[in-house]
Amino acid sequence: MEYPTSIRYKDYELEHFLTDEFFIQWVKFPDSNNCHFWEKWLQEHPQKREMVLHASVLIRGVHYAQKEAFSDTMYVETFENIIRSTNLPKGNTASTTATSSFLDLFSLRKFVAVLVVGFCSWMGYSLMFQQKVVTEAIVEIPAVKKVNPAGIKSVITLSDGSKVYLNAGSSLQYPKQFSATSRDVQLTGEAFFDIESEADRPFIVSTGSTQIKVLGTSFNVNQGEGGKLAVALVSGKVRVNDEKGNQVNLEPNEMLVMEDGGKFYKTGFDSLEILGWKDKQLVFKKDAFNTVQRKIENWYGVEVQVKGRMPKNWVYTGVYQDELLENVLAGIFHTSGIAYKIEGKKVTIYNPK
Repeated sequence: MEYPTSIRYKDYELEHFLTDEFFIQWVKFPDSNNCHFWEKWLQEHPQKREMVLHASVLIRGVHYAQKEAFSDTMYVETFENIIRSTNLPKGNTASTTATSSFLDLFSLRKFVAVLVVGFCSWMGYSLMFQQKVVTEAIVEIPAVKKVNPAGIKSVITLSDGSKVYLNAGSSLQYPKQFSATSRDVQLTGEAFFDIESEADRPFIVSTGSTQIKVLGTSFNVNQGEGGKLAVALVSGKVRVNDEKGNQVNLEPNEMLVMEDGGKFYKTGFDSLEILGWKDKQLVFKKDAFNTVQRKIENWYGVEVQVKGRMPKNWVYTGVYQDELLENVLAGIFHTSGIAYKIEGKKVTIYNPK
């Protein structure tokens, strides 16, 4: 059998699929090789899906042997029997007989072709309308959605052995079992990915309208407020594609920042500032008060309210390793004269000035 290529099938019509040996093998005797090929081909040519379904229905209604059992000799003998059983008009001369035989043979071939097409149409009608409706066999792979509220972080091990560190206030949707051709997940918020290397199955993270494609690598994705996205690469290689067709490749220790308006740029990054959260390190680096407030709320799952006004140019830098909320607040405000009060899940900041 000729080894199939994707180009070979792109112009196929229904009758071509019905007579293609590799296609029939997939429908009647599926295995890992032909399933891999046709799943990928249908993803690349979705406009052919309805035609492929129709051809599959027709083929399933006809018995096929694992190997073709209709030899050339049997074909010739059957064809000759058809000719003998047909009352062909006979002429009076050798020339007329030869011409008549040729025309009759040509007409007979057309007749046989019409019979074949008619039989296939009848089988299609019988299968689709007179019997139970046959639908395309699509295996639904269950999806899992992990949602972390504020104050909760988690580590997820995927079916391929890859690990995802999901930050608080974030969610990840992924299949229980990845397909044979790709590994796709959807992220909202922030996560650190430690991906197992598989050359023939890329790992794709979709966040909003942006796709991040990797093979085996470790990287951090942060979908921030206002549509801002930051992708920081620790090891391996990453390719980022946006909805406008832009494509950016990252090398280790590079970070891609994509603004809401479409502007993007590459920069270096402080690994402690960007990645410390996954090791339970709460990091502040010259953060304004609204940034400090947002980090505290997300880290501890509390609501922070302010009574009074914070100083205009107030910023804070500090690192806390898995500390209690009260210790963090004490460290932030003990030298500034700003008071605080903790009541359950509510924190009130008082600035008497």
